[in-house]
Amino acid sequence: MSSAVVVRRAERGDLPALGRLGAALVRVHHGFDAHRFLTPGARIEEGYAHFLGTQLAADDAAVFVAAHDGAVVGYVYAGIEPRSWKELRDTAGFIHDVIVEPSARGGGIGMRLIEAAAAWLAGRGVPRVMLWTAERNEGAQRLFTQLGFRRTMIEMTREIPAPARGADDR
Repeated sequence: MSSAVVVRRAERGDLPALGRLGAALVRVHHGFDAHRFLTPGARIEEGYAHFLGTQLAADDAAVFVAAHDGAVVGYVYAGIEPRSWKELRDTAGFIHDVIVEPSARGGGIGMRLIEAAAAWLAGRGVPRVMLWTAERNEGAQRLFTQLGFRRTMIEMTREIPAPARGADDR
């Protein structure tokens, strides 16, 4: 990229781009495992933009964008998660989403977005940052490892077959 990329807090005017990128995230994950991940519907861009819009003013969440020549080319969505007895962990920062346009990858934008989220979390006294990554998303896993993340849990999924419908169920 010839000009500088700026990482900044997301604004309402960024929502169409955030919706487009969030929808791309849904589509790629659905492609990894259609049973595990959300099925992208006809209005997934609008739905994702609406959802991220609800997070812009949240005290416990932040959305940062990477902009190149005024166009959003990536974003990160992070939040503060309270202690969870179910997950056996104390309060933690959580990176929920990170995505960079394919044409803008390889220049450190993903790293800058994650570091912006980590700095925001650290500024709120959060002692650690966590994330999940799809098993098949090896590129993202390499990036996360470079940034100092380590494997701590493995999610496993099993589908439950729908019960057979008998004549008396109809």
